[in-house]
Amino acid sequence: MTSHDSHTQPSTQPSGWGSPTPGHISLGGNPGPPEDDRRDSVVTGRAVVSPPDAAAATPAELMPAAADHYALFQDIAGEDLKAWADARSLAAEVLPQINDWWDRGEYPIELIGRLGELDLLTDGLDVPGHRTLSPLATGLVNMELSRIDGSVGTMVGVQGGLALRSIMLLGSEEQKRRWAEPLARGTEYAAFALTEPDHGSDSVSLETVARRDGEHWVLSGQKRWIGNGAGCHLTVVWARVDDPSDEALNGQVSGFLVGQSLPGYEAEVIRGKVALRAIHQAHITMTDVRIPLDQRLPGARSFKDTSKVLFATRAGVAWGALGHALACYESALEHAQKRIQFGRPLAKAQHVQVRLASMLQTLTSMQLHCVRLAELEAAGTIRPEQASLAKVHNTRAAREIASDARDLLGGSGILLENRVVRHRSDIEALHTYEGTDTMQSLIVGRSITGVSAFA
Repeated sequence: MTSHDSHTQPSTQPSGWGSPTPGHISLGGNPGPPEDDRRDSVVTGRAVVSPPDAAAATPAELMPAAADHYALFQDIAGEDLKAWADARSLAAEVLPQINDWWDRGEYPIELIGRLGELDLLTDGLDVPGHRTLSPLATGLVNMELSRIDGSVGTMVGVQGGLALRSIMLLGSEEQKRRWAEPLARGTEYAAFALTEPDHGSDSVSLETVARRDGEHWVLSGQKRWIGNGAGCHLTVVWARVDDPSDEALNGQVSGFLVGQSLPGYEAEVIRGKVALRAIHQAHITMTDVRIPLDQRLPGARSFKDTSKVLFATRAGVAWGALGHALACYESALEHAQKRIQFGRPLAKAQHVQVRLASMLQTLTSMQLHCVRLAELEAAGTIRPEQASLAKVHNTRAAREIASDARDLLGGSGILLENRVVRHRSDIEALHTYEGTDTMQSLIVGRSITGVSAFA
C-alpha cells in the first residue's frame, strides 16, 4: 500500500450520522433520555450514567454522593467544573450507540471532531486559542470520557496526550503552527508510533531507523498497536537516528512527523481485539519513507525526551481507570437496587451490601490517588514514580471493581447493554498500555531502593 487511498480506513460511519452542527453531533438511534430522567440519583435505583444538562451541572449531579464518599469532588467549580460537564455531556450522544460500535469493532472517528468542538483534546497543554485545562480538569475529562467508554477516552489520549503533546513539547515553531490547531480542533487525526512488534516494554531498544539521505530522512521499520495509525493524517514516528554527520544525535532516538499518505507507509488495522473495540490500532510497516529534514522534532534528541511525553500521560491512565471503575460500580449499585430476588431487592442482602461497601472502599482509594496527583502536578512537584504508582494501583483496583460488578450482576453481567463487561474488557488495555504493571512497579521499586532491576 503506497497511497493514502489504499490504507485501511476507519469503518464506515453508522447509519444516521449526519453532518455535525456546533454543540451537537447527529447520532442515529435514541438521542438520550428526556431531561427529567437525566438527573436521577443512584440512590433512587435508576440509571446514573445519563448526563445532566452540561450548562446546569453541579458536582453532586456529576458525581453522586454514593460514589463520592469523602466528598472529594463536591467543591469543584469554575473552569474545572465546566470541562468536567462538557465531557459528561457526550454521554447522551455516545451511549445510545457505543455498544453497537464496540460489538462491531467500528471506529466512529468523527467523534474526534466532536471532542475538538468541546475543546477537550488539548489534555492540559497550552495551545494558543484553546482553554488550558488545569491538572484536575484534565484528569476529570479523562475520567469522564472513560466512564462513558474506554475507546472515547483513548481518542483524547492518542490525539492530544501523545501526538499533540509530542509536537507542543518537542516540535519547532513551524511544526506547531502547522499541527497544533487542526489536532486541537480534531479536524485532522494523528497517531503516536513508538511500540514495535518485538519491542513493547523494552521500547528504548526500538529498531525503526531514520537514515539521513541528503535533504531527507528515510524511515524504515515496523510499529504495532498504534491508535489512529491507519487511515488518518499524521503519525509521530519514533526512530533511531542514522546520521554520522551529527555525532550527538547519531544512534539516539528522535521523533519524526510522517504523513500517512506517503509512499512506503503501509498500515493495517489490527483485528480480533477484545478491548477498546471502538477505536482502531494499526500495524504499520514503513519501507524507505522519505520526509524532509525539517520534519524531525528538534527537541527530541534522546529517549529521555520521548519519556517526557510518556510521563505526562501516565497520570491520565490512572484517571481513565477511575472512570471505568466508577461506571462498573454505578452499574452494580443500580442493579442491586432494582433486581428482585427471593422477594426482595438484592440491596437488602447483607453480603451484597458488604460487597458494595468494599467496592466503594477501593473506588475511594483510586480517587485519592488521582486527586493527589493533580495537586502535585499543579504545584510542579510531581515525580515520574508517583504517576507510576497511581497507574499501577488504579488499573489493578479497576480490575477488581469490574470483576466484582460483573459477578454481582450474575448472567446480566456479560451483556453489553449493562455496560460492565465492556468496561471490564477495556480495563485490560489500560492495565497494559502506557507502561505495563510490571514496568511501572519497577520504576517505583527503583525509586525506593536506589537500584535498577530493569535488566
